[in-house]
Amino acid sequence: MKDTIEKIFQDLSQLKAATQKEVEEARIRFLGKKGEITALMEQFRSVAPELKREYGQKLNELKKEALARIEELKAQACQAASSDAPAEDLTMPGDVVPMGSRHPVSIVRQQIVDIFRKFGYDVAEGPEIEDDYHVFEALNFPPNHPAREMQDTFFVSSGHLNPLLLRTHTSSVQVRTMETQPLPIRVVCPGRVFRNEAISARAHCIFHQVEGLYIDKDVTFADLKQAILLFAREMFGPETQIRMRPSYFPFTEPSAEVDVSCNICKGKGCNICKGTGWLEIMGCGMVDPNVLKASGIDPEQYSGFAFGMGVERIAMLKWQVNDLRHYFENDMRFLAQFATATEV
Repeated sequence: MKDTIEKIFQDLSQLKAATQKEVEEARIRFLGKKGEITALMEQFRSVAPELKREYGQKLNELKKEALARIEELKAQACQAASSDAPAEDLTMPGDVVPMGSRHPVSIVRQQIVDIFRKFGYDVAEGPEIEDDYHVFEALNFPPNHPAREMQDTFFVSSGHLNPLLLRTHTSSVQVRTMETQPLPIRVVCPGRVFRNEAISARAHCIFHQVEGLYIDKDVTFADLKQAILLFAREMFGPETQIRMRPSYFPFTEPSAEVDVSCNICKGKGCNICKGTGWLEIMGCGMVDPNVLKASGIDPEQYSGFAFGMGVERIAMLKWQVNDLRHYFENDMRFLAQFATATEV
């Protein structure tokens, strides 16, 4: 056995293999089930007990040497194969990468903003995590006002006088604008808002709004109605009609809900317009004098109007989408339909 071990050591030192196939053949010769080293391991069982330690150490060294030599030859064969491979042809065309597109909500939001930009409105933005003052108190929501319960608010912190919360509307941006910008003011405030609502075909806990604010001398409800009518016809087409229904908002007086004629069913009635032929798109009204006072504006000299709309609702009407949840599911089959949509 001693002579056999020495011979295998010598064979390993002289072993050569130029290809992966030759390396594998060498591994099988020495370490395979019927390999030379494997056969020695079988013979080791019959070695006299007093010689087992000596031969056991030599066999372990032999096996380690064989494994190391096989790995060395394998690395050399891989390197040789890669160096012999043909160089890449840099003139070959690359793989086609499909282009993405803007999300339909982003497209409609930009359309709304662009329409009001044509009317002379600037864009104002603000934080999504707001304090109670800018979301409620400055907008004529007293601490115990029942309208606060209508907002279904997500609070970030509570238990103190001015808690932090996820804004329930972008009206907080209007407050910050009135606090900082000189008069007259004409802005739209696009952004994401949050309310703890049940998710359905018509509602979601996260959605997007665009709110508008115009403050100047001698602003009237007629100005508000004309601005909304012009917007609706720019967005949905020149034949679009609007109607205004009395409503209530703490920060406007008088207040109204605005409906547009449903272009999904053409006025015949469907599940989106609930069979009425009309679809509610926004709330609006004249800015309450208390809101003007809270921001340091004299209501005796200035008046104004405000409005707010949900972007997803506008997108539903514009593209005849029957379920608001489609906008949040990231289904590529749905989103691909808007790849060629224009923004204006």
